[in-house]
Amino acid sequence: MSLPLADVRVLAVEQFGAGPWGTLQLADLGAEVIKLEDPASGGDVGRYVPPFQEGESSLFFETFNRNKKSISLDLRHPDARAVLEDLVRAVDVVYSNLRGDQPARLGLTYDTLRDVNPRIVCCSLSGFGMTGPRAKEGGYDYMMQGLAGWMSLTGDPEGPPTKSGLSLVDLSGGYASAIAVLGGLWRARRDGVGCDCDVSLLDTALHELMYVGTWAASRGYVPPRRPNSAHPSIVPFQNFATADGWIVVACPKQKFWERLCEALGRPELAHDERFADFAARDRNRDELLEILDAAFAQRTSAEWLAVLGPAGVPSAPVNEVPAAIHEARVVEYDHAELGRVRQVASPLRLSGDEQPMRPAPSRGEHTEEVLARLCGYDPGRIGDLAASGVFGSQ
Repeated sequence: MSLPLADVRVLAVEQFGAGPWGTLQLADLGAEVIKLEDPASGGDVGRYVPPFQEGESSLFFETFNRNKKSISLDLRHPDARAVLEDLVRAVDVVYSNLRGDQPARLGLTYDTLRDVNPRIVCCSLSGFGMTGPRAKEGGYDYMMQGLAGWMSLTGDPEGPPTKSGLSLVDLSGGYASAIAVLGGLWRARRDGVGCDCDVSLLDTALHELMYVGTWAASRGYVPPRRPNSAHPSIVPFQNFATADGWIVVACPKQKFWERLCEALGRPELAHDERFADFAARDRNRDELLEILDAAFAQRTSAEWLAVLGPAGVPSAPVNEVPAAIHEARVVEYDHAELGRVRQVASPLRLSGDEQPMRPAPSRGEHTEEVLARLCGYDPGRIGDLAASGVFGSQ
């Protein structure tokens, strides 16, 4: 019980990436997350995503579903509703990442479950939200990166609009939904009344336009796409090519700019009126970057980082992923089909005990255990339900 969420139970009707990422954060903090998988579709589609996939196990699925439990339940079956409601009585949260109109159709909203459990928190993470004209539309990360303007900000100015190298809208939507769940749960325990949490990928992506969105909404600002992943207004704050690769150099404070000038052996640049402050460097970025590009090309990445780091200039190599993993805190465990699995640990590091790592569950692995423990079903009741097909075909 020392884990922060050890007294929280979540029933998750989830699949693929965004939703499982959200509940993974809760599971890593100790919550009992029970995945409700549809037997008719073979469960979570993430089980079958290549590469590194064996049968119903994959490293993709492991990434999103460690430390969870799995039950099989066909929500379309006439006997499933009673089972679902018995589970709702025993949990704190019903979480789903389905199309926006599906929670209401499947009876996974607060209005449909409040009589079963008035404290239940019902969280929906969908593409476009549970209301409005697009609620019936499916939505995926790549679509949201286009709709929300992210692609227009990313990539070389002469190249096509480009998505992020990672599914950042999915991941951000998962984090946002986890925060919403914790807010709803806190209120439910304080006031005794649950709620709906309606989180959408599009709202999340638009919100993450952050200051660029404020500039656009307030002043009609159209952000330019800049070479070498440069910041829209702070100079220098971008990638630079070295003699053998690339490094990132960031000067988001005046003192860092002055330190950079010293580290480059060009202290006079700090006193040049063209580069004296943020606004001047932004106005004269082309002239300044010509000077900096020529300087950084003279040495290797390692040589520059050995100079910039001790000088107090924020800087880093542009790593490939295998090199980046060496910077990570890694957790590992053995899996029956996949062998040794190593994953990057959660960034949510609270003092006290950490959650021991367990492999992602096999499909329906915990059906009998969960129904017996949480719902009080005896073996006869479970056997009758199994025979009826509520857990899928035998």
